[in-house]
This record gives sequence, structure tokens and C-alpha cells, in this order.
Amino acid sequence: MMNKVSKIVMALTLMFCLGLMKVSAQKIGYVDLQEIMTLMPEYKKANTDMESFSKSLEDELKKMSDEFQKKYADFEKNATKLPEAIKEVKQKELQDMQGRIQEFQQSAQENARKKEAELLKPIIEKAKTAIGAVAKESGYGYVMDSNTAGFLYKPDGDNLSGLVKKKLGLQ
Repeated sequence: MMNKVSKIVMALTLMFCLGLMKVSAQKIGYVDLQEIMTLMPEYKKANTDMESFSKSLEDELKKMSDEFQKKYADFEKNATKLPEAIKEVKQKELQDMQGRIQEFQQSAQENARKKEAELLKPIIEKAKTAIGAVAKESGYGYVMDSNTAGFLYKPDGDNLSGLVKKKLGLQ
């Protein structure tokens, strides 16, 4: 009986030791994705395109607001002279215009978010591809974004940002 127990203990110990030999520590690196992206020429173009898109939305909103202000000022100036029925129609027009302006603002914000995501998607993908290649070449199993990972400590030796920039032809 004792012989069987010692054989089982020996077998479990051997399996445990073999299991430890197969387990290897994964290297974890990090990059500053925002810094990498801002150095990419594609990012600069996307930023310019986004500014242009935003400007066109702002211009349209200003045009709508100016038209509203003009009609409102005209209404205020002539309100006392207008018959009640026309006054009510003008007030309804102004309320409708104000509603359209608010709808446009909300729509413009949503469109701006979508446009930004659309412009950044290929840039992020290109950066992630380069990060993946550098990680494989350098033997890293995981790479984190140092801006979002909340690292309390990060050794400089695991910062892959420089290698990724080099891979992308930046710096």
C-alpha cells in the first residue's frame, strides 16, 4: 500500500515538474498608440479632412442660425403691427426653425463622430499591424497601449513604441 502511494506521489510530482517546464512566461510590451498615430502622415491628412468636414457643418449651422436670428428680429420688430393669426403663424415658423437647428446640431455631432471613426479606422489598423509585427519579431506575447492600460510601472525595455515607429518609417 505504501509503495502505491509513493508511486502516485512520484508520478504527480513528475507531471507537475514537466508541466512547469512547458509553461513559459509571456513577455508583455507597451506602446503609446496616440503618439505613434499622430506621427503618421495618414493621421495628419485625416485631421485636415476632419477639420474641413467640421467646418462645413459649422458653416451650415451658422447659416441656419443667422437666418433664424434675422427672422426672429423681424418678428420682434413687427409683432405689434401683425394681426394675431399671422403672428401665430410666424411664431410657429420660428419654433419649427429652432427645432430644425437643434436636430441639425444633433445630427452634425453624430455625423462628426462617424466621420472621425471612418477616418481613423485604417490608421489604427495600420498601427496595429505594425505593432503585431514588432511584437512577433521581438518575442512579445502581449502589447498594451500605455495610455489606456493604467500601468503603475512600465520598464523602458518593454516600450516598443520606437520599434513600431521605425517599422512604420516614422521619427
